[in-house]
Amino acid sequence: MSAVLERSPVTLPARTHLDWLEAEAIYILREVAGQCQAPVLLFSGGKDSAVLLRLAEKAFRPGRFPFPLLHVDTGHNFPEVTAFRDRRAAELGERLIVRSVEDSIRRGSVVLRENQSRNAAQSVTLLEAIAEFSFDAAIGGARRDEEKARAKERVFSFRDEFGQWDPRNQRPELWNLYNARVHPGEHVRVFPISNWTELDIWQYIAREKLDLPSIYYAHRRPIVRRRGLLAPVTSLTPARAGEQVEEVSVRFRTVGDVTCTCPVESNASGIEEILVETATASLTERGATRMDDQTSEASMERRKKEGYF
Repeated sequence: MSAVLERSPVTLPARTHLDWLEAEAIYILREVAGQCQAPVLLFSGGKDSAVLLRLAEKAFRPGRFPFPLLHVDTGHNFPEVTAFRDRRAAELGERLIVRSVEDSIRRGSVVLRENQSRNAAQSVTLLEAIAEFSFDAAIGGARRDEEKARAKERVFSFRDEFGQWDPRNQRPELWNLYNARVHPGEHVRVFPISNWTELDIWQYIAREKLDLPSIYYAHRRPIVRRRGLLAPVTSLTPARAGEQVEEVSVRFRTVGDVTCTCPVESNASGIEEILVETATASLTERGATRMDDQTSEASMERRKKEGYF
């Protein structure tokens, strides 16, 4: 009788939680590409959209992305972030569409009160861009852990013909089955990293060695202490009468419009230090840094119903 050859068991490499999150996000991106006629990926130059770009590379390279990149520029963005946005899009060789709130103001579709932040006005410019290019899906880097209204979102978030979000009119997503079907004029917002946390994002940035705008790391900056936040002192946001300007070591946990985004006090100049800070933080990044979310408990939900991402 011939000897039976013994085969050693195949040992698969252990999968980390980042591997599972990455696989889910890649699956979602490919679902968008397979189901939608004219998708677009929102890319601001921030850390979450930088992670989305890496996930899109893994989903579609060596081919081109099956969608362009879109940034809604308030005109009041941090220069380090817009410079990174342009450089990263050029490195990838992907098409970057920029639409400006300033243009919406000139057209009269956006009317702002004196000293009002342009952040919420992005909703109008985004909806105008979606109509201009007939996009039926807009992919973005929102996460459920950011804010209460974000936590209500589906991965495929349906928007009606007016671009509005109704949390009571969303589709079930049982067993990770996603429905991107829309009528003309409607669209979906898609959140591939919805299940990620801020700590997951930084761990992935560390693992993938992703480049980011410099303001995510500790640097010295003039600030004033306002409403419990560190408001940056810039030409757009000067100190008010009676406020004391300090130069403090800070970093930004999230980036947005200069007029409503604040840094946090920090000496974390590297990824490992940021991971420690993030793991021990008691406030979400938006809660610790965004003035526009402090107007009321429902401020984000109200803006989302008007078309905000």
